[in-house]
Amino acid sequence: MVPSPADLTYFVEVANTLNVSRAAERLGISQPSLSLALQRLEHAVGAPLLTRSKRGVALTQAGKQLLQQARLLLQSWDELRAGALASMNEIQGSYTIGCHPSVALYLLGRFLPQLMRDHPKLDVRLRHDLSRKIAEDVISMKIDVGVVVNPVQHPDLVIHRLCEDEVTLWAAPAANRSVLICDPDLLQSQSLLKKLKKAGMDFSRTINSSSLEVIADLTAQGCGIGILPARVADRALKKIARVPKAPVFFDEHCLIYRAENKNVKSIQALNAAIRGVFEGEKQKKAA
Repeated sequence: MVPSPADLTYFVEVANTLNVSRAAERLGISQPSLSLALQRLEHAVGAPLLTRSKRGVALTQAGKQLLQQARLLLQSWDELRAGALASMNEIQGSYTIGCHPSVALYLLGRFLPQLMRDHPKLDVRLRHDLSRKIAEDVISMKIDVGVVVNPVQHPDLVIHRLCEDEVTLWAAPAANRSVLICDPDLLQSQSLLKKLKKAGMDFSRTINSSSLEVIADLTAQGCGIGILPARVADRALKKIARVPKAPVFFDEHCLIYRAENKNVKSIQALNAAIRGVFEGEKQKKAA
């Protein structure tokens, strides 16, 4: 059993005064409560810490050794506690942002440089994966803030809608229309492939890639028709266009984090910076 900081604090006070009654008075607790705390500590250590007499108490050899370490432990505990409180009340510490690599390319550069300049004590780590894996890692507390597509509602999560996107078929002017390029692991691709099959739109060959940027580049080079989100396709510098009458899958991009972290200052700063990107987009469209 690991002793509590309170029990160690009580022991140090008794060691300083060598009098249980006086130590209880200085600590503002009853003498029986202090005696119970000392008993718990002796049980945790596994050896007597004090010898008692009519004149007061004296430290045993084990008590003398514990006193030295207890002072160090309490100092370390104060530092740890101060650091934990600072992470709640100040913008500092290490935090992980998770998102799909393609989301990272259109989003992170628009807020992260300024955020790092404004908050020199803030350390940011990045994790990239499929949105459903990012959401799982936010729930399991491996990631602090996630930007994900089409998250499933979960009681532990706060979910803020950021924007909409459209996943559909894209092609260059001289595209090889017998080849389809896509990421088959994405739910969006799977849904569109079913719709294409139902509509009788067949492709003789398929190129699978786990990178939407590679799909966009191959599509821009005319290698085939690509299944892409509009935000990724827009990065192809207008070399590709939507395929007319192609089916569309509507995405919802959301910011997610655990509910108990809503008052953590650093997470509030991350959330505000991310949401600011999309609020800026809305203002430009409205202007």
